[in-house]
Amino acid sequence: MKRKILGLMLGSAVAALPMAGATTAAAEGEKYVLVSHAPDSDSWWNTIKNAIALAGEQMDVEVEYRNPPTGDIADMARIIEQAAASGPNGIVTTLADYDVLKGPIMDAVASGVDVIIMNTGSADQAREVGALMYVGQPEYDAGYAAGLRAKGDGIGSFLCVNHSIQQPTLAQRCQGFADGLGIDLGNSMLDSGTDPAEIKNKVLAYLSANQDTDAILTLGPVSADPTIQALDENGMAGDIYFGTFDLGPEIVKAIKGGIIEWGIDQQPFLQGYLPIVIMTNYHRYGVLPGNNINSGPGFVTADGLELVEQFAGEYR
Repeated sequence: MKRKILGLMLGSAVAALPMAGATTAAAEGEKYVLVSHAPDSDSWWNTIKNAIALAGEQMDVEVEYRNPPTGDIADMARIIEQAAASGPNGIVTTLADYDVLKGPIMDAVASGVDVIIMNTGSADQAREVGALMYVGQPEYDAGYAAGLRAKGDGIGSFLCVNHSIQQPTLAQRCQGFADGLGIDLGNSMLDSGTDPAEIKNKVLAYLSANQDTDAILTLGPVSADPTIQALDENGMAGDIYFGTFDLGPEIVKAIKGGIIEWGIDQQPFLQGYLPIVIMTNYHRYGVLPGNNINSGPGFVTADGLELVEQFAGEYR
């Protein structure tokens, strides 16, 4: 009940108009499509799916989630084109590869479909493609903040486990971390792929060949979960500095157990929820926040796990 009340308050804060008007406008049957770059195997996106479902219910609009099953960006570009052709009131989309996706997004805007960029990309890129705004976490900045934190903890070398090397935004996390440490990224970024067994074996091989590695950085549950297994297997769990982006049930357990120092929370719930609420109110009442919204980064440690643990994988 608290979550629903909070959602209604957020929706009302953006609209700042009587609910009677919203009820009348809802009869128009707004339809929104959220397009992500995530493959079907990436469970992190379940939180965003839950967020848009809740926003759709509260705002009384239709919301559809679409994605490329394998995470192929070219396939995602086609999905954006198809979504725009279906005649929605708006599209919410990630901008995982600016060069590949800018064309379909700009075409959608030119056809009269409003767009909000979420999760990946930046405020500048959102403006360049003609989107209304950006809701998400600046990836390089988040990586840089994490690198500064690790540097303060005495870290001087690291392994970055990149499970989606084809997405430039994930590499920005690794680069930001290296810059925050004040070192070259060099060969520290591992192209791990998404297969859990392959990730685990590649991490084990890297750590065996580079025994002076101070720290590990993973970029989400896809790479974090198998890395946890790798450290359990080679006996390094709890002995090597380990930070990760994003949260999930196994990551929360590892933070609680002292295996992971911190998780960077970009609050995916807000990334899915807010664009639907904002765009609905924009179409109903013509109101729009004046600024882009940074949903992160925030660092989750063992000291603040109560709500995170309760809702990990669902709303956190």
